[in-house]
Amino acid sequence: MKRKLKLPEATLSESRGVRCLHLDTPWIQGAMRVSKPLKLELEYIQRMMAWLLLRDPSALPDTRCVQLGLGAAAITKHCHAVLKAATTTAVELNPTVIGVCRNWFNLPDNDERLNVVQLDAAKYVANAEHIASADALCVDLYDQEAASPVLDDEAFYRDCWRLLADGGVMSVNLFGRDASFAVSAARIAAAFGPGRTAMLKPTRDGNTIVLAWKGFEMPSREILAERAETLQNRFELPAGKWLKILSTFTPRPTT
Repeated sequence: MKRKLKLPEATLSESRGVRCLHLDTPWIQGAMRVSKPLKLELEYIQRMMAWLLLRDPSALPDTRCVQLGLGAAAITKHCHAVLKAATTTAVELNPTVIGVCRNWFNLPDNDERLNVVQLDAAKYVANAEHIASADALCVDLYDQEAASPVLDDEAFYRDCWRLLADGGVMSVNLFGRDASFAVSAARIAAAFGPGRTAMLKPTRDGNTIVLAWKGFEMPSREILAERAETLQNRFELPAGKWLKILSTFTPRPTT
């Protein structure tokens, strides 16, 4: 008989107007400025939105956003209420995280454009019914120890590739003392194919965001600069900085 996985309880801390989500450890799983609940407070969370650089702004109203890992619901709320994406789906395994986000992080109830589901992310992306169902996929999957991504093999990233429609973009947060950026990024590159991955320089806390895309070539620097300006003016996102620290990723050849 299969043993039931024991999930940690979601807990809170608050300091200087910023409320943080934890999973029974000091590690911060997400944060919200109480006076500005839709603001993306953490730097790495802001950078997770760099997928916007690779998507035509005119396509934004038709964008179907999916998040694997709810955190403190910052990306979910931003896609739903600020970007006003066509649909936003967040997949979270831990029911206490969903409850805390509803009660303490201003996550609204599900509606015709928002769907928060309690489910294992691996099962969600492997479901054949979800093939080509997303245009923007944000992957931020860590347990209470935050030592390395919970899902990080090539098979998982291939499922992520299948989840995206042509023209879709994935952003992945790579972080943790037991994690290997080079190994994880190489798995993403193997799943998405040559010339389909890029990275932003690590944050001060060590979070490296990898972008991977499907069905198109990387836009020119001129187009990216135009989009960055649009994103800054329209959504007050630091997209100009993202562009400065964005570079293509090429896996090292194995010997």
